[in-house]
Amino acid sequence: MVFGRLLPREGNFFGLFDEHAKHISAGARAFLLMVQNYADPELRERYFLEVGEAERAADRVTAEVHRLLHRTFITPIDRDQIHRLINAMDDVLDLLQDSSEVMSLYDLQKLPPDVMRLSEVSVRCCERVQHVVTLLPKLKNAAVAAAALKTCEEIDQLESDADRVMRDAMSRLFREEPDTRELIKLKAVYEHLESISDRCEDVANLVEGVVLENS
Repeated sequence: MVFGRLLPREGNFFGLFDEHAKHISAGARAFLLMVQNYADPELRERYFLEVGEAERAADRVTAEVHRLLHRTFITPIDRDQIHRLINAMDDVLDLLQDSSEVMSLYDLQKLPPDVMRLSEVSVRCCERVQHVVTLLPKLKNAAVAAAALKTCEEIDQLESDADRVMRDAMSRLFREEPDTRELIKLKAVYEHLESISDRCEDVANLVEGVVLENS
């Protein structure tokens, strides 16, 4: 069949997933540095911009994956899995950027320790996402497939940790914050931060499906 021979049979999807995941980790580290240096306006702005740069770089990778899907005849894993996985990964960085923008738009002058705790869990989630994505090309190896499933379990556990930290943070917020405006602002920040781990869990669930179908 001439038509089939003329079309690319397998695009570099795994390489693009890996590139996107590196941007996720870079964006997460920049976000954590922004939180750690929040009291310094110059450093805060520097890391805020770095989060945005990582998000835009990841958007370009996502767009390339979508273009490649249209040009590729045979894909290394199911086409729908590729589409859903890259979109789920993109959601992680979108939320990191949204969280940084919420802090800026709400003009928060200081951050309580719970913001740091949630940010640290988010970074660990993002790092595990990067790790599990690097394993995708080698799932035929039983040991690699097992390692991928273990990493997915770790991401699920981190998501549960984020839920627990947010419940504690919300409880403290409503008990101890006397300023209603500040309460509303921080509640929104907590919810954004907790959602980052939710989106990481979405990635883990999709990867788990890929592992079970392709290993």
